[in-house]
Order: sequence, then C-alpha cells, then structure tokens
Amino acid sequence: MEKRIEYPEEVIAVTKKGEREVRSLCEQGEFAIYEYLSPLTGKPTSPKKKLVLKSPKGRKEYFLFPTKDKRFLLAPSEAKEKTKIWAEGSVIEF
Repeated sequence: MEKRIEYPEEVIAVTKKGEREVRSLCEQGEFAIYEYLSPLTGKPTSPKKKLVLKSPKGRKEYFLFPTKDKRFLLAPSEAKEKTKIWAEGSVIEF
C-alpha cells in the first residue's frame, strides 16, 4: 500500500473539470525576454521575442511568436552559452 502524501492547501490547483492537482516545482532560476530591434529606427523588426531560461540544470531558449488570439507559440531554439543584450542604454550579458 502506497503512503499518501498530505500537501498544503495553498499548493493545490483546481482544473476546469474540478479535479485537484498539486503544483510541483520542476526547476527554478533566472529568465530574460528580449526582442529584435532595427539598429536604424530602434523599432521592433518583427513581433517575435526570445525567452531565455537559466537554471542550475542548464540554459534553455525559445522563440515566442504571438498568435491571432493573443497567445504565444513557443518554439525551441538552440541554446547559446551567453547572449549580449541591449538593456536601457547599456549592454548586459545573460
């Protein structure tokens, strides 16, 4: 017989079907979201953005493409070691 784990109520989520689920951490870390700008105008070159996730387990990168219903399509991208990003007048390395 398996031992049942008692979870605190604050980590319980309820689905649309009324089923209870436990929110359980897979990873945590840092993130950055950046967009691509024209060097001539400073305006976005496209609506896509890049999401970079860093954790002790490694780095993951995804392109974020907006859809017509205001959601985002997430597409995996090759992860780089580090990326230099323009951030409010200075260069940061993430």
